[in-house]
Amino acid sequence: MSEPINVAKIFGEDVFNDTVMQERLPKKVYKDLKKTIEEGKELDLATADVIAHEMKEWAIEKGATHYTHWFQPLTGVTAEKHDSFISAPLPNGKVLMSFSGKELIKGEPDASSFPSGGLRATFEARGYTAWDCTSPAFVRHDAAGATLCIPTAFCSYKGEALDQKTPLLRSMQAINEQSLRLLRLFGNTTSKKVTPSVGPEQEYFLVDAEKFLQRKDLIYTGRTLFGAMPPKGQELDDHYFGTIRQRIAGFMKDVNEELWKVGVTSKTQHNEVAPAQHELAPIYAECNVALDHNHIIMQ
Repeated sequence: MSEPINVAKIFGEDVFNDTVMQERLPKKVYKDLKKTIEEGKELDLATADVIAHEMKEWAIEKGATHYTHWFQPLTGVTAEKHDSFISAPLPNGKVLMSFSGKELIKGEPDASSFPSGGLRATFEARGYTAWDCTSPAFVRHDAAGATLCIPTAFCSYKGEALDQKTPLLRSMQAINEQSLRLLRLFGNTTSKKVTPSVGPEQEYFLVDAEKFLQRKDLIYTGRTLFGAMPPKGQELDDHYFGTIRQRIAGFMKDVNEELWKVGVTSKTQHNEVAPAQHELAPIYAECNVALDHNHIIMQ
């Protein structure tokens, strides 16, 4: 038997969340960052430098060697370019681990090969990632070691959205403005912010790897293209909410642990109606954070 898990202890242990920021950042820097998160106030470079230094130190303590601006181009999945924390070698042949406020706030990956609807020539296709401080940074552990992932928006030089996150942040801002306007008309003079929330659920199929590799349709398209016709009624209701098999339960346990570590509130798990279909549902959260969490779940 494996050791019992203390969920409260491991939850958010790999997230640069409010608790970590309060502990590690100087009071004024923490206050300025909170104003940026809550009110959209601009962050000056000196403040960003302090945040970047503390974020780097915290990530290195977690074993991180690289950082990435984690963004959502128009591909349906996330994208990332990893940079290590090392600086150019010093005269003594050693290197320092460094991470500046400028590197935290803005990145400049090439955008030439991302989908653009044919609107831009490749030689003009610079893309810029901008730190989205409303969604907390986190450290991801995988075969590459540990990587500090910084959620970002992805825009062109002139500010056109090249991703899924920028329109979302702009729509959240528009909802906030118009909702506050309506609240004022109804006589509410105290509310300062209106935040949309969403609770996505993930339904997924688990297929044995050996059987998966025998099916070209699953390999090439990710779905069944031949086989029996799907049932039309409730023929498979014995699987729906049925007892979870041990092999599946083991998978769910591993997924839950990894999600809890990066602050995803993985709450519900059960068998869905189709054979080998299952569901995971997190607790609803602020729209922008819920979207990032959904990408983490899929990853």
